Amino acid sequence: MPVQKLCTVAEMVRLNDYAYSMTLEAGEDLTSQISCGQFVHIKCGHSRLLRRPISICDWQDGLLRVVFEVRGEGTEWLSRRKAGDRLDVLGPLGHGFGLSAGKILVVGGGIGVPPMLGTAKAAAARGIEVHAALGFRDAGHRMLIQDFAEHCRSVQVVSDDGSTGRKGFVTELVEEHLAGACGGGEGCASCPDRPELPAVLACGPKPMLRAVAALCARYGAACQVSLEERMGCGVGACLVCACKTADGHMKHVCKDGPVFDAKEVDWDD
Repeated sequence: MPVQKLCTVAEMVRLNDYAYSMTLEAGEDLTSQISCGQFVHIKCGHSRLLRRPISICDWQDGLLRVVFEVRGEGTEWLSRRKAGDRLDVLGPLGHGFGLSAGKILVVGGGIGVPPMLGTAKAAAARGIEVHAALGFRDAGHRMLIQDFAEHCRSVQVVSDDGSTGRKGFVTELVEEHLAGACGGGEGCASCPDRPELPAVLACGPKPMLRAVAALCARYGAACQVSLEERMGCGVGACLVCACKTADGHMKHVCKDGPVFDAKEVDWDD
């Protein structure tokens, strides 16, 4: 059951010109329920009616870490919090990633990178072989690389302009991983000699997720995606985050997601 409580800010760190890392004293009653890929809903000041949904980056021993970028008034207010401040937090919320494969590739794009850190850490703790493919706009948006290196067998980075890592898109890294698992060939779902492929777990902008899902479908790799949508209530009571599934039904990203099997999503919606 989600918990609503006042949490004290334990640490506030600016990661780059755009992103902040905030660690909260959330307590075991909240953190013991977390699964990777979930989020919390944070009240950002008394004058703002709607909470802000922020993906959980990491959690341990009653501490909860979130990483966010300033995108509007709410997150700008949040970025000015200091150690000792108290925040009204509701969580954990949503449906997270399933970790059942022997090898996974976590894929993050932009602000979709932070939740994949907690996923990588949780998977590694279960003995799963983890690799990471991370994409950023430029060097100024780069973050958490060393954190990923502590839990992943390999970490590859690309950026739109080549100012950090190599120039390109994160989907290129995904295809290289899948093609490598196929022995360097193009691979396809119908190949009779197809080896075991890594499961792909991804979070980022919808165009990136659409491209990752298409690659996984072509190679026959399992794929889970965490969708980014505006949210109102965070618990499925409103229709702000409704999305269309491949079978024509509507689901709530906040309650039924944010993580879905890539095959469930209507990518043309």
